[in-house]
Amino acid sequence: MAVEGGMKCVKFLVFIFNFIFWVCGVALVAIGIYAQVALDKALAVSSASASSTPVAILVLGIIIFFISFFGCCGAWKESYCMVTTFAILLSIIFLVEIAAAIAGYVFKDKVRTVLEDGLWDAMRQYGEDEPLTQAVDELQRDFACCGVNNYTDWATIERFKANDTVPRSCCRINSTSCNVHPSPTTVHAEGCLQSIEAWMKRNILIVAAVALGIAFFEILGIIFACCLMKGIRSGYEVM
Repeated sequence: MAVEGGMKCVKFLVFIFNFIFWVCGVALVAIGIYAQVALDKALAVSSASASSTPVAILVLGIIIFFISFFGCCGAWKESYCMVTTFAILLSIIFLVEIAAAIAGYVFKDKVRTVLEDGLWDAMRQYGEDEPLTQAVDELQRDFACCGVNNYTDWATIERFKANDTVPRSCCRINSTSCNVHPSPTTVHAEGCLQSIEAWMKRNILIVAAVALGIAFFEILGIIFACCLMKGIRSGYEVM
């Protein structure tokens, strides 16, 4: 009876864990969508490698969502095969997350370089590529920024250098000539690279907290799944 009660407890814990894990998956999906929407214009002017980050978070959330559902079914039906598969998949996800965290730390400077190069390329094509031009304008308005490092970056672009202007999306005051002979009093002085980095730093704590919470529950899930696997394999009655 003690063994039976213990296995019932483990089964209950696995089921509860998977519900919590399912919530974590939903949270990751929400974070991925939020990052994609909030950084939409920044990602539009950067390379595919930079724009893949929110998508990767979104995909991971969807995968976790379905794995947790798989684990719930395995625990409820006491299926050794399903619980084993769940434990293996969860272990793989955990290892991938560790590898991704290490890679993110190692290549954090590379991300900045990719974003900076993308912004410069977008500035050079400003006025020639309509969708890209609109993306740059919306980015500068949304982040209250101008240029890559500051508003003087536009002076390196020939079409703006010739008449000493910047795009009207740089203006901080509403006037017809705010973009002519720009100065910090008429246009946003801060560059978009710094503004985007500041946004990321403000939100990285949320991502880190969610990631740590998910990692903790993944470890618990692997442990509980292994205990349930052992009980099912030994032929204990857990219902």
